[in-house]
Amino acid sequence: MNSTPEPDENLVVALRSGREEAFVALYGRRRGAIYRFSLHMTGSATLAEDITQEVFLTLIRDRCGYDPQRGTLAGYLFGIARKLVLRHLSRNRALGDAETNDRKTLANFGACADPMVDLMRQEGIEELRRAVLALPKRYREVVVLCDLEEVDYLEAARLLNCPIGTVRSRLHRARALLLEKLRHRIEPPSRLKVLDPARSLI
Repeated sequence: MNSTPEPDENLVVALRSGREEAFVALYGRRRGAIYRFSLHMTGSATLAEDITQEVFLTLIRDRCGYDPQRGTLAGYLFGIARKLVLRHLSRNRALGDAETNDRKTLANFGACADPMVDLMRQEGIEELRRAVLALPKRYREVVVLCDLEEVDYLEAARLLNCPIGTVRSRLHRARALLLEKLRHRIEPPSRLKVLDPARSLI
């Protein structure tokens, strides 16, 4: 029995020939990454769901423009998601108040036996999400693609239509900005006042 997953390209061919199970397999394989990218870029779980749905609707349309000679299917799907995200950002509709949905999404990142540890983990994830969301768009894109979704630099350069050196420099700057925003979580306060035991009794 062959347990090797069928390549994306084969599934796309099967999808175009009308095999519904091919779409189900592609959706199950790629949905999570597209949703996470959209969520990190927009900050809205509701909008991320809408964008993810639109990406996969594009995939099943008759005139789907995916060409395996030009790149991977993952790259193609990220490219569609990026265009949809940019469209929403330009309309100033991306930062909606879907905070409740976002919290539910963050809670699904993993359960923990200790409620306090689980709470701290969720707060850390939420703080990271806020820090990423606060980055300028050009830096946010490279962090989400390269660090969170582990897209290689060459693929990211294709998606963002820029040289690979630009991807590297933006990523370097983005990481520095994130480190600055999150420094208080990884460094203890440096200027704690130490009470003099003698004075504290006065």
